Amino acid sequence: MKKEILAATLAVSLPSVAQETLQRMGQEADNIIAQMTLEEKFSQLMNETPGIERLGIEPYDWWNEGLHGVGRSGRATVFPQPICMAATFNPDRVRQIGDAIATEARAKYAVARTDRNYSRYTGLTFWSPNVNIFRDPRWGRGMETWGEDPFLTGTMGTAFVRGMQGDDPVYLKVAACAKHYAVHSGPEATRHTANVAPSQHDLWETYLPAFRMLVQEAGVEIVMGAYNRVYGESASGSKLLLTDILRQKWGFKGHIVSDCDAVTDIWKGHHIAQTEAEACAIAIKAGLNVECGSSFKALREALDQGLLTETDIDKALKPLMMTRLKLGIMHHDADCPYNNIKEDEIGSEKHIALARQAAVEGMVLLKNERGALPIDKHIHTLFVTGAGAADAFWLMGNYFGISDRYSTYLQGIVSKVSSGTAVNYRPGCLENAPTQNAINWAVAEAAEAEKTIVVMGNNGNLEGEEGEAIDSERGDRANLSIPKSQMDYLRQICRRKKEGIIVVLTGGSPVDVREVCQLADAVVMAWYPGQEGGYALADLLFGDADFSGRLPVTFPEDGDRLPPFDDYSMQGRTYKYMKDNVYFPFGYGLSYGHVDYGSLTVKAKCGKKQTPASGLDINFTLTNTSGRDVTETPQVYVSAPGAGATAPLQQLVGFQRVTVKAGETVAVSFTIPQERLMTVQDDGSSRLVKGDYTVTVASAAPSPRTAALGVAALSQTVRW
Repeated sequence: MKKEILAATLAVSLPSVAQETLQRMGQEADNIIAQMTLEEKFSQLMNETPGIERLGIEPYDWWNEGLHGVGRSGRATVFPQPICMAATFNPDRVRQIGDAIATEARAKYAVARTDRNYSRYTGLTFWSPNVNIFRDPRWGRGMETWGEDPFLTGTMGTAFVRGMQGDDPVYLKVAACAKHYAVHSGPEATRHTANVAPSQHDLWETYLPAFRMLVQEAGVEIVMGAYNRVYGESASGSKLLLTDILRQKWGFKGHIVSDCDAVTDIWKGHHIAQTEAEACAIAIKAGLNVECGSSFKALREALDQGLLTETDIDKALKPLMMTRLKLGIMHHDADCPYNNIKEDEIGSEKHIALARQAAVEGMVLLKNERGALPIDKHIHTLFVTGAGAADAFWLMGNYFGISDRYSTYLQGIVSKVSSGTAVNYRPGCLENAPTQNAINWAVAEAAEAEKTIVVMGNNGNLEGEEGEAIDSERGDRANLSIPKSQMDYLRQICRRKKEGIIVVLTGGSPVDVREVCQLADAVVMAWYPGQEGGYALADLLFGDADFSGRLPVTFPEDGDRLPPFDDYSMQGRTYKYMKDNVYFPFGYGLSYGHVDYGSLTVKAKCGKKQTPASGLDINFTLTNTSGRDVTETPQVYVSAPGAGATAPLQQLVGFQRVTVKAGETVAVSFTIPQERLMTVQDDGSSRLVKGDYTVTVASAAPSPRTAALGVAALSQTVRW
């Protein structure tokens, strides 16, 4: 019954002309499938598909990447890594980036087709975004995610998908993909064999909400299954995940792709199946539509053994044909509004400016004392050092495209200072190895300069996906330490220079910053900010822009006190369940100004029976007591009855960026719908429990450490 209601709702929401067009496309898809031979059908279910000339079907590879720009496909604008975009807390900016990526993708696709280039990474089906929850800071792929919170992840991921797919009621600008579904976030070393069995509470509160939002609110066209097993089933061949939840409960209409070689894992890694043919049958029967890999070559064998029928194959094929029709690429479709985007959109000035602005908004100021920042542009002597200061690779993260212009941190800094400033630079240390020369002039030069900027942290060699990072942990990190060679170098500088040290941290995940914060006067988390990262950093360091980024992940005090990496229970993880071990809280970030919170009122919006049918109305004020404009990001957290037991300690239910001019007071309001106030029960169901709800409006997640940092916060209790 619920499925029928959802289908009716979706149909009503589309204009009648769009409904008719989609119905016509469905009939065309059926007609195309009916004309295929069985072998042709098999060939179209793998990511690298051959053309079928007699049907006018060109070759097509379903695999493309667009995590933060068109990836692995030559020239494209390289935007900040998603963890940096998440730190903007700005869905509008993320949607603009998604739209820009899709624009460049369409332009590149047109050129590739003119050149008859049908190779991988030239298509319009993009396997992004990654909406897995960054539950453990040791996971090397956390940089690809939108952080540790399901609501933030779902909100930002939804904005990204809407930007990527466009706003036409029928046609897709590109097809975006929600991955990796589901319950996947490391370790990388065991992803092909691990069985994950979270509690129903954790499954429905933490691991599934972002995927549901992308399906039901963004209309994402593709979902990618993960490598791991979930409750004993391969996530890329799980009837529970792919059919029962995704298609039936959530009403998903697009197509499902396996992670690469995940079908092979069904029999070789997980040993669920005895043969390749049996693995194919399990995946198809569960609801998989297209395999990234090569195991589907055994589909003929699966049919011959009676494990599958041709009807099963036809059912799997139809969503794939529909995606190509909605993209307007099955044949030239004059009605598709996205088929005439020009090549000059690639790396355009507009996109360059967008990349820079996003990087500015995503960098987070963690510490600023003794007037370290902003730096006077007319400073007399400035020294820039560190392994990452002049290396463009430290800007990129993973799944990156290649730009024809980059701004390293050194370039950005030099672009800002007076021509009369003496700026000097040396790397000073190696990325992840001891400095061999006993004499290091960089230490003396750092000590003698008025201010020294040290760029240090992680890069794509030290963290990432299995096979990409070249460390010993297959992409993950054994601990949260900054490489010893870099810390030793910073210590050497600080033994000779007692103030004026600014540390810029790079990377896609939390690091142990305790000693760095003791040694440096200012600390900036720059993430992987993309091609314009150097200019963006300089805008901030020299005060042409103000810091407004906020942490989308908790920085633990001590990584050794984290729960075991392979434990998927959420207890002791993320701001929602961490009772201690917090150094910098989720949502935290400083600016050059100061904003006070005041006049908080919280009212339940009650229905006829005096139940909070419509949620909460929240009102408060922000007063800028400083001499410069500030962009503040107030966050709303709710602590439900039973917090810390069934319910999390608190959960984010709303946020917005608010610009407050110097000396100004502005009124801010939130309306929080009831669904965000529901508490997930032990059986996975959600309900609104009776009792006292504590609503906190703050500039970071509530915790004892947050209070110790002097973070502005107001709280009020309402009872239902």
